[in-house]
Amino acid sequence: MRKPALLKDLFAAAAQLLYKKPVNCPATDPGIMNETARITSPHIAEEDVALQTLRPLSFVDFTGQAQACANLRVFVEAARARSEPLDHALLFGPPGLGKTTLAQIIAREMGVGFRATSGPILTKAGDLAAILTNLQKGDVLFIDEIHRLSSAVEEVLYPAMEDFKLDLIIGEGPAARTIRIDVPPFTLVGATTRLGLISNPLRDRFGIPLRLQFYDVGELQRVIERAADILNIAIGKEGSLEIAKRSRGTPRIAVRLLRRVRDFAQAAGKDGIDRALADASLKRLEVDLLGLDSSDHRYLRFIAEHYDGGPVGVETIAAGLSEQRDAIEETVEPYLMQCGFVQRTPRGRLLTPKAFAHLGLKAPRKAAEQIDMLDVDTENTE
Repeated sequence: MRKPALLKDLFAAAAQLLYKKPVNCPATDPGIMNETARITSPHIAEEDVALQTLRPLSFVDFTGQAQACANLRVFVEAARARSEPLDHALLFGPPGLGKTTLAQIIAREMGVGFRATSGPILTKAGDLAAILTNLQKGDVLFIDEIHRLSSAVEEVLYPAMEDFKLDLIIGEGPAARTIRIDVPPFTLVGATTRLGLISNPLRDRFGIPLRLQFYDVGELQRVIERAADILNIAIGKEGSLEIAKRSRGTPRIAVRLLRRVRDFAQAAGKDGIDRALADASLKRLEVDLLGLDSSDHRYLRFIAEHYDGGPVGVETIAAGLSEQRDAIEETVEPYLMQCGFVQRTPRGRLLTPKAFAHLGLKAPRKAAEQIDMLDVDTENTE
């Protein structure tokens, strides 16, 4: 009966030696409570309260991602029938599609606790060890931006995911020794927008990889109407449709635009949101009919007006717009490429005739010729 307590004492001593801070300390210590709050969010309600009211609480309430949700429901029901924790899940896809919400739904459907943290916060192996040793059996640990975990933290995570054990080294030099501590069986749910940056050993340890897709207009319209009902906003079908068409396939953007349109409606003394009000409000927000905002238009016009549609290198674009290259590649370009406005070529970025038409500009002849040449080169390469 003494063995678990002895292992806890050894782990606390190791944490003090290696990481200069106690891990398993009494919860009444305010310093330790603040440190734990920095690393993990143990209660869903402690996050953004306004956003939580809009988050679906079950698979039934969740709109979109039909295939992913259907599969998750099967996996959750099977795990509950076996009285086992759900296998580790990796949710990946563009930001704002519901990865955090799905992780919370998994915890609720399994009837277990939910703890949330983020990859950049876990700077030392001791941070992760502190969280894992405080989990209850079956709990869901959600790590956002899991691709930003350090290699040292990943090494601690591997045996915890596979064998539910922690391998720790006590001491230094010839006196160093390794101890192994059991952790309760848990479910790790990782979320990332950049799957390629996750190391292969970590990616292979997730038994349930799920990719989230952009939403169509009908799904976004249902998201907006549900949010409007919760926020007590009167909105018509045409008003919700107008916002949905400009939301770039992303629920997070749809809800944000809904809140801003509500502000314009309130300032104008309107009782509800119709198509005309939504259109006028979104124009004032510089969101056009396809959902392109001022940053997108600056990008397109810079290439169109200064480089005749390209090709132009991304470093030149970043310098000309006073933006970071990462912001352009990860925030601006993906949606423009999805709309068919931009092509990434070996020589740089190239605008399509469709982009010139959207801007109301006449496309130079060389733009169409370059795209045709690019298609020919691609066919020859294949």
